[in-house]
Amino acid sequence: MGLAVLTTGIALTAVFLPRLVSGNESDKTTIARGGGTTIIHGGTGPPGFVPVITTIAFHATRSGNSVTGSFECLAEAPEASTGPNSAQFTVNAMYVTGQITGATVHGDTATLTGTSNITGLGAGSNVPFTFVVQRGGPGATSVLTVNTLSASPFNEILVQGAFEVHEQD
Repeated sequence: MGLAVLTTGIALTAVFLPRLVSGNESDKTTIARGGGTTIIHGGTGPPGFVPVITTIAFHATRSGNSVTGSFECLAEAPEASTGPNSAQFTVNAMYVTGQITGATVHGDTATLTGTSNITGLGAGSNVPFTFVVQRGGPGATSVLTVNTLSASPFNEILVQGAFEVHEQD
């Protein structure tokens, strides 16, 4: 649990610290940002339904017609599917690190697109991804789709943290 809290703290710092240090952001508009811990709805799916916990951090800004940002998602599974180690989320199942290059907003939902590097499940370089995120705190939802996995998308439910989606002019 301590590792999850530390990882979330580091991820949130990585998202928000650059904005504090960079100073004048008047020419940039925040589209979406956030971070936290999610659980993947249905876990690994049938037949075992092993739970999967993720740590997510992202931010996207618009400057003129350009969208920039970054996306991080670390998915961890338990050491064992049953028994005493089934609650120890220490297996790195998948890591997605990417650059956001596109974004649309509809109400409280943002769709962020870009390319990523992935290790673990769906490993690859320059893999297109789509991240659809709903504004909110615990209970908010997100969906991550990566082009290297037929089992994608990953339907996620935020259990700790916050997702912000800003209306666009």
